[in-house]
Amino acid sequence: MMLWIHVGISGILLLTDFGTGCDYQVDKCGAWAEGDVQIGILSACYSKVETLYYREQPERYNCSEFNLVAFVRMLAAIHTIETINNSSLLPGVCLGYYICDTCSDASKAIQSTEHMLAANGTLLPQCEFIQKPKVKAIIGTRYSEVSISVARLLTLYMVPQISTSASAEALSDRKRYPAFLRTVPSDIHQTKALAKFMAYFGWDWVGVVHGDDNYGEDAFHSFLVDAETENVCAAFEETLPHYLDCKDIDTRIQKVADTIQQSRAKVVLLILKEELVKKLFIEMINRNISRTWIASDAWSISVDIAQMVGINKVGDIFGFSFITGTNPGFKEYLQKLTIPPGAENKFIEEYQQMGKSTDYLTKAVHIDIAYGERLAVLSIAHALRKLLGCNETACPGEKDLPPWKLLRELRNINFTLDDRTFYFNTSGNFINGYDLINWVRDMPSGQRQFVVVGNYNLGQKQINLKKPIDWSNPDNTTPVSICSEACPPGTAKKLSKISCCHNCTECLEGTYSNSTNLQNCLPCENGTWSLKNSTHCKPREEVFWKWNETRAIVFLTFVLTGFLLLFVNLIVYFLYRGSPVIKQAGGYIYVLIMLGLALSYTSVLLFICKPNTHICRARSFLYALGFSLTVSCVLVKALRTFVAFLPQYRQHNIKKFYKPPLIISCGTFIQVLICIFWLIFDSPAVETVESTLSMEIIFQCKEGSGVGFGIMLSYIALLALLCFALAFKGRKVPQRFNETGHIILSMLIYLFVWVCFTPIYAAKIPERFSIQAAAILVSTYGIIFCHFTPKWYMALCKKKEEVTMEAYIARACSARSSVDSGLFDLSGVGSLCKKSGLKISPSQTTMCSNDTGVCSPESPVYILKVENSSNYQPTMRRRFQRRSI
Repeated sequence: MMLWIHVGISGILLLTDFGTGCDYQVDKCGAWAEGDVQIGILSACYSKVETLYYREQPERYNCSEFNLVAFVRMLAAIHTIETINNSSLLPGVCLGYYICDTCSDASKAIQSTEHMLAANGTLLPQCEFIQKPKVKAIIGTRYSEVSISVARLLTLYMVPQISTSASAEALSDRKRYPAFLRTVPSDIHQTKALAKFMAYFGWDWVGVVHGDDNYGEDAFHSFLVDAETENVCAAFEETLPHYLDCKDIDTRIQKVADTIQQSRAKVVLLILKEELVKKLFIEMINRNISRTWIASDAWSISVDIAQMVGINKVGDIFGFSFITGTNPGFKEYLQKLTIPPGAENKFIEEYQQMGKSTDYLTKAVHIDIAYGERLAVLSIAHALRKLLGCNETACPGEKDLPPWKLLRELRNINFTLDDRTFYFNTSGNFINGYDLINWVRDMPSGQRQFVVVGNYNLGQKQINLKKPIDWSNPDNTTPVSICSEACPPGTAKKLSKISCCHNCTECLEGTYSNSTNLQNCLPCENGTWSLKNSTHCKPREEVFWKWNETRAIVFLTFVLTGFLLLFVNLIVYFLYRGSPVIKQAGGYIYVLIMLGLALSYTSVLLFICKPNTHICRARSFLYALGFSLTVSCVLVKALRTFVAFLPQYRQHNIKKFYKPPLIISCGTFIQVLICIFWLIFDSPAVETVESTLSMEIIFQCKEGSGVGFGIMLSYIALLALLCFALAFKGRKVPQRFNETGHIILSMLIYLFVWVCFTPIYAAKIPERFSIQAAAILVSTYGIIFCHFTPKWYMALCKKKEEVTMEAYIARACSARSSVDSGLFDLSGVGSLCKKSGLKISPSQTTMCSNDTGVCSPESPVYILKVENSSNYQPTMRRRFQRRSI
């Protein structure tokens, strides 16, 4: 019995203790005002909880650092509630409020939420608040991490929660947070706006500093996804603690400042609450570091930061803020700030103790930032109006309604304010977009002014600039923050491991790029070509011997000079065709040699034009035919000299083969046959040579496989060697009409030139065709100067009596050269004439050719008039024997 009495007394005491703990007291929250329908407000008038890192047991939270922005937001909600109570929106209904502070801490926010939900002096387990708690809706909290914690708790009882600034994407999850609503878009839209804003100005290399709370982490990861879509990369990522009471906060700030200072990124995104931004900017100002700063919505219109000393030194500042608007009468309300009768407000009392002027709040805080609080209160009011069935005079519905009904009605509200329509989408978010804020320098005051220069439309998903931007650069140019310099035309981007970074590679031959930052070089089309690093393609330049080229002019000069010499030679021939000099030169053979040389010169002319198949065939055939004819004629002259001075007993056998027309015809015809077979089986053709390293396409003749060309040259060389051999054998004949030296020299010139040409041609060097043309010219000039010019000299410069046949024979008596006749030594003839009185008179017995017009002595029969025959015969016999040995 005593045991049960003890248990009962203990239970009563326990309930009494809980009841005391559940009492709603002003000092536990901060402000309240009674009404028919109570609205809870979770403010953040204090920025931090002191000694948070040293808590070891449950104890009261000590909050510090009074925050004016949060204070103004709270006052905006109160002002809107009072305005509605004084309007006809909810006739006969008075809205009340409970305001508790979260101190920007999630645990403290849960405690404050418990106080709001408590009723009749009991804690939650003993209270029947599941259906009808006194607070029907809660406005707050400011930060996403705190809102997530509160939303978890309110989800249990489906009490609607409306935040005016918590923008973390996680809160859009209707499964986890079905009672959460907000008057701002999700961060998923803000990060898209941030990424598109950076891409708009070409900033692809940016630094990111974010908080370690849910808001900072979620926004950062969402930004990375959106930035990748816009080809924007994070140069670095730094994290700062969300709680200001962190013991190493200053060290972390300095570390972040070091990273910013050392990075090449000139644009930095700060996803932080304004207290952290202020600490970071103080460090930036001390280090004189200027960057372009991008603000998240948490501090995009922070007056406290805009009025910092030295704020103009940090560089350009831009930010996206939630849609703002005016709150009629709110400015006057702040200037005449008082606590209404029947209400309690410790926050206003603390502010008034600061001794600030009446207009201090309107200057210290951008009051339009509290537009969201007005929207939140109006959303609740419109939902209540429909839920309570309000008309123009009264709201007959039950005022002590369950919160879940209000939540259901809130999801369906749709009202218009300031020409804008507001409603919660399926994720519980307003979707009115963002304003783009430019922090313009106010040079006289050294502070910044907020100017709306554009917006981000959630439907169109694009940045709209409405005003020009004045940059802090001296020349007012857009700052540059890129990982790699733009690749100019003629190059292409070669991406590195980081998508925003690249190397510029030159476009290869046959490709081009005509704009900056092309991913790949474009191929040339329609037969065009390009060199390395080209910005366009163009047709290749056709390269062949043109008439106006220096090389062509030089060769043409030599060809024309050769034709001129042939023309002079032809004139000399016709003028002196009956003279012994021309007859001894060969008569019509003289003309055939000129014809052969003319064909050779013509073949050189065919080098100077754009080649085609017919030209390639013609120039090879003309040279082969022309020079074979020339060498065949020279062969006749060499053979004539060789035969003319043979001994009598050998002349008869060889003389029958001395048929000049037949020799010339056969020598030329064989070459014609070679050329015919060459043209049929291995014909020369046009060859185009295209080099990837050149814009030229070379047109040149290809001499087939080279076999026919080699046989053609070898045949001419064979004829030249035969001429050389015959001339060499007859080199000791009398010199006046002897051409063996000229034949030897001309054939040596030909053989030397073409022996040098052969390896050059086989090596296929680019200039081999120039060398071939030069070889033809040297060969032809060798014939002219060795065979024609001596005749010009003898015909034009010598007296007529010096070039007669009698003069030739008279010279024979005094010549020292011996004649291999085997009969006698002409050098001995002179001595015989002197010693024995031998008198020589030539009998005109010669080897004459009617075809050639040449009459050469056929072992002249000398008439010897012997005056002393007895002395002569032994001497002659002895000499005959010696010559015969």
